[in-house]
Amino acid sequence: MRKKVLLTCFLVPSLTVFVAFFLLPVALLVPQSLDTPIGWGLYAQVITNPRYLASLMDTVLLSLVVTAAALIMGGTAALFLERNRFPGRSALIGMLTLPLSFPGVVVGFMVIMLAGRQGLIGQATNAVFGSKLVFAYSVAGLFLGYLYFSIPRVVTTVMAASGKLDTALEEAARTLGASPLRTLIDVVIPAMTPALVSTGAICFATSIGAFGTAFTLATEINVLPIVIYTEFTLSANIATAAMLSVVLGLVTWLTLFLAHLLSGAETTGGGA
Repeated sequence: MRKKVLLTCFLVPSLTVFVAFFLLPVALLVPQSLDTPIGWGLYAQVITNPRYLASLMDTVLLSLVVTAAALIMGGTAALFLERNRFPGRSALIGMLTLPLSFPGVVVGFMVIMLAGRQGLIGQATNAVFGSKLVFAYSVAGLFLGYLYFSIPRVVTTVMAASGKLDTALEEAARTLGASPLRTLIDVVIPAMTPALVSTGAICFATSIGAFGTAFTLATEINVLPIVIYTEFTLSANIATAAMLSVVLGLVTWLTLFLAHLLSGAETTGGGA
């Protein structure tokens, strides 16, 4: 009886959040997207409309590149920080994870201060080369902003996972003559694949749906969240905005679902 009560206490909040933040929004968005003469045919515009298709492809590609860069940079930093103790280590970890507390708009302004028209990079390149290097308002600036808030997610997850690795396997590999790089590729990375897949999926989902940073920098950017915003506010095209929102949500959900399957399969394979 007590077990059932505890189970109910845990399930009720989870179901409430699921209904409030997933089922209800989807239940409202789908009918809005079908409120057109062509009905479900509106979803075909994701492929037939060059602007929507380009926006979707750019958003997915940018998110994939950000995820790959975050996994490489954040994973390397996390392994180093987990396996080395030195003065200032805690402060460095705190600095690396600090972006988790920043909203997207703040990250966007930081990119502008770094690579905007009056940014530090522009002033430095103007002093050295006589012309300013400005990329804050392009996809490169958005990449920098997304990478900035993706790295802390990788660092925290990989540090936790690497702390649980069996170091005896690495010692055995080195004893058999494996180089540090070979040990990393053949032992460490396979053992950490579930953590890398799961944190990579979170980075991808966060990047593909991020709005605040893109809105702050959106001068030459055509990512899907900005397209949804312009369709809804500037064009008052509610059906199309709802349709694009559903598509964005499906891509994100599919990514997280596949990551869950892959990480579960890796865990099962590793245990066997």
